[in-house]
Amino acid sequence: MPRPYSSAVIPAPLAEVWPHVRDFGAIHRWHPGIEACELTRGATPTDIGARRRLVLGDGGVVVEDLLALDDRGHTLTYEIIESPFPVRRYLSTIRLAPITAVGHTFAEWWVEFDADAAAEGNLVELFANGVFATGLAGLAGRYT
Repeated sequence: MPRPYSSAVIPAPLAEVWPHVRDFGAIHRWHPGIEACELTRGATPTDIGARRRLVLGDGGVVVEDLLALDDRGHTLTYEIIESPFPVRRYLSTIRLAPITAVGHTFAEWWVEFDADAAAEGNLVELFANGVFATGLAGLAGRYT
């Protein structure tokens, strides 16, 4: 099972960055590859089981469910329910941690997924660099 991964240093304190990540219905505000995001299930964007519908820059649609939100550990885990990607199972986590020496935030984002072997290499590249690294750079860009 592949595990694409990206990390970044966000030049802002964890207390400023975490509210953006934990808002499951607002990823479009910091991820440049997402044109729109709407909650289609859940009373609030932090309710476990909340569902969001993303419209990607190329018009593709992705539907995701919030599986876990840990304010103490600063992690958010979600799964893809529908997408244009040839994956059968997709569980992804974003985790933040303070860089106490300089007052910045360390962010990491990874996924475990199942796909046909022929598609795995392209998907690893797409998720690690096209989705996660791009999103983390967008998040960091809010503070530069």
